[in-house]
Amino acid sequence: MIVGIVVGVVVVLFILVFILSYNGLVRLRNRIDNAWSQIDVQLKRRYDLIPNLVETVKGYAAHERQTLESVTQARANAINAQGPAQQAEAENVLSGALKSLFAVAEAYPDLKANQNFLNLQEELTSSEDRVAYARQYYNDSVLSYNTQIQKFPTALLAGMFHFEKREYFEGDPEATGPVRVQF
Repeated sequence: MIVGIVVGVVVVLFILVFILSYNGLVRLRNRIDNAWSQIDVQLKRRYDLIPNLVETVKGYAAHERQTLESVTQARANAINAQGPAQQAEAENVLSGALKSLFAVAEAYPDLKANQNFLNLQEELTSSEDRVAYARQYYNDSVLSYNTQIQKFPTALLAGMFHFEKREYFEGDPEATGPVRVQF
């Protein structure tokens, strides 16, 4: 009788640990998906600002066609990128193209004083900060998740239910930093 009660308690505890561990993995996986969505929202905001910035510069620097086209192409590539690694690479290229665009703007004093350009530049800087925060949150979520699926006993559940290791959003720190240009 006592052995039956002990076995019953052990089974109940095992089931409870199983349920809590599984639910914890699901929560962490969903947090990563949410974090990736937040990166996507911030990047779309950034992408929406870029055509306005290009058009503003175009009015002052029409002969800088190659730079303007490279920004437009980099934006298109970044929009179409899939997954953290490809997205990070595309964002690095886009950041480099934006730096070139701001370098072109340096040569045009009227453009540097244009209120629309200054507002767009400020919005882009704000977007860069938001993207950096979203990336950090995503990577922190991935760290928690990847650590949890490697710890015992959740590693057993992770293997049984195909919880796969997630990829970090890694970018070149110089290229993915905020675009800050002083005029």
